[in-house]
Amino acid sequence: MNDKELGAVLLDTVLSSPGMNETVKIDLKVSRKNALLLGNIIGKGIDPKNSPGLLDNIPKDAEEQLSELAAEILQKSGLTDLNEKLKSFSTK
Repeated sequence: MNDKELGAVLLDTVLSSPGMNETVKIDLKVSRKNALLLGNIIGKGIDPKNSPGLLDNIPKDAEEQLSELAAEILQKSGLTDLNEKLKSFSTK
């Protein structure tokens, strides 16, 4: 078994542990600066070309939920437009 297969088995084992599908409420208070950073870190972390190791094997539904979470963090902090403008700089 190579490292990638081992990582996939390990991640699957952790994510299928009892209670992992339960919803939890997290009351998070962060600065706008950290909200912007967190939203971008989540986005980069779930991007297949940027995610090394265990995150290579992230389930598709978890990836979608994390993407929605990143968008929600930016939306609730009022940073969606700023984030989109900042993204345009990195694609040029």
